[in-house]
Amino acid sequence: MDTHLHHDHIESHLTSSNLLRDVVIGMSDGLTVPFALAAGLSGAVDQSNIIVIAGIAEVAAGSIAMGLGGYLAGKTEQDHYRSEVKREYHEVENLRHREIEETREFFANIGLSPALQQQATEEIAQDKDRWVDFMMKYELGLDKPDPKRATKSALNIGLSYIAGGIIPLSPYFFISDSVEALKISVIATLVCLFVFGYFKSRMTGVNPWWGALKVTLIGAVAAAAAFGVAKLFEAH
Repeated sequence: MDTHLHHDHIESHLTSSNLLRDVVIGMSDGLTVPFALAAGLSGAVDQSNIIVIAGIAEVAAGSIAMGLGGYLAGKTEQDHYRSEVKREYHEVENLRHREIEETREFFANIGLSPALQQQATEEIAQDKDRWVDFMMKYELGLDKPDPKRATKSALNIGLSYIAGGIIPLSPYFFISDSVEALKISVIATLVCLFVFGYFKSRMTGVNPWWGALKVTLIGAVAAAAAFGVAKLFEAH
């Protein structure tokens, strides 16, 4: 019973890590890219409705592209795992002596005595499926991927991108003057970037204040560069 509870805890932890990674990927780009786009357009056009249309189009395209990237990454992970499983079965069936030696070396590296190394290796080698699972996990360091991971990743990243992208665009829905809307967008987006960077850094073990500042500066520089380039071309 204790083993079962421990297993559940690990699975929950891994799932949360995958979800966190997806949200970070989607949210970071979702906040930054539409923000830079809106800032750049604000330097070139006066009416917010044009920026709203362009921003919505970008968020739609960006969320699909990012979600597709997450889906393909998940599928690639599954394909890689299946390929390695096939290779391990081939080695267990055709290169048995080498696989036995590799298994024994693993037990030697974790400190088992020669007698226990031999006993543990013989026990595992009796069941081919269990042996392959063991080699996948401890020789290659690969855990079996969730078959639904690709779809989940696509949805998580895509929705996170949309959620992030709405923030810098929201002032343009209510303020017709693009420059005035930009002022509110800058404040709202930089605050969100700071909060996002803070919590992301805390969860990943980085100094939260430095992480928050770094994420905020990246967003600010991207928006300022886009606005400046637009103004430069407008002047010419």
